[in-house]
Amino acid sequence: MVLVRAIIRPEKVGIVLSELLAAGFPAVTKMDVYGRGKQKGVKVGEVYYDEIPKEMLLMVVEDKDKDDVVRIIMKYARTGEEGHFGDGRIFVSPVEEAYTISSRKKGL
Repeated sequence: MVLVRAIIRPEKVGIVLSELLAAGFPAVTKMDVYGRGKQKGVKVGEVYYDEIPKEMLLMVVEDKDKDDVVRIIMKYARTGEEGHFGDGRIFVSPVEEAYTISSRKKGL
């Protein structure tokens, strides 16, 4: 199992979630987050914004599904053909174990 963490633009969340659901990946946790990437924030006129609003999607999926999930997020979170600064990041980490609290079952 792997944990897929995607930090994306808020306006892209709806389409990304819809496409993940359509592909058979309904389980997701969504969080409002703020931060900056390599661009170190944004300067608009005289105002500098170093905490930019984003959304973080968290999903635990089977190893065999990782590439499909990453592909969907990459395709639908990107702005335009070329993409732009601030489109986001995807992090993939191993998950050793998972448990369902209500049933006490191990696994997804």
